[in-house]
Amino acid sequence: MLYSSNAVEVAIAALTKLPGIGRKSAQRLVFFLLKVPRAEVEALAAALIALKEKVRSCSRCYNITEGDPCPICASPQRERRLLCVVEEANDVLALEKTGEYHGLYHVLGGALSPLDGIGPDNLKVRELVARLQGGIDEVILATNPTVEGEATAIYLANLLRPLGPRLTRIARGIPVGGDLEYADEITLTRALEGRVQW
Repeated sequence: MLYSSNAVEVAIAALTKLPGIGRKSAQRLVFFLLKVPRAEVEALAAALIALKEKVRSCSRCYNITEGDPCPICASPQRERRLLCVVEEANDVLALEKTGEYHGLYHVLGGALSPLDGIGPDNLKVRELVARLQGGIDEVILATNPTVEGEATAIYLANLLRPLGPRLTRIARGIPVGGDLEYADEITLTRALEGRVQW
């Protein structure tokens, strides 16, 4: 449906470029923004512009940061011989929320996906290999449990194993609050394989 306002159409088209936002969601957002005070819309616009102007990648771990190095890399309290490899910066945030991990990170910037044209040269793999020269004892492969994440973990394990660090993979299995009867066979298999002494 085309609206009499070109500005409305342009705003809807712009919002549909965001992940997870279809045309109907974009329409709802545009009409919501039309109802709120101008100051709120200007604050949103300013926040988005500041995001692009201030936030960049850490030159060490490739996490998002406003300062370089990022606070995690700069912290003397972090375990410097432990490196957790993740796909994206939001994975760092998820792990940090647990309060259980105290090492460093390396953000790949995605996962291997040959069908989408994403190979090792499109990720921060060379940079990861270079970081291992600095005395890393253990690399935790914390890629997502997807086909691409598993392929990335296998690729990295084969690449990094000859370099000497201990390689570990995050455990996978049944989520807390989940029922066995609803879990798929692959998840159940991994849960059995990853069982621990209790």
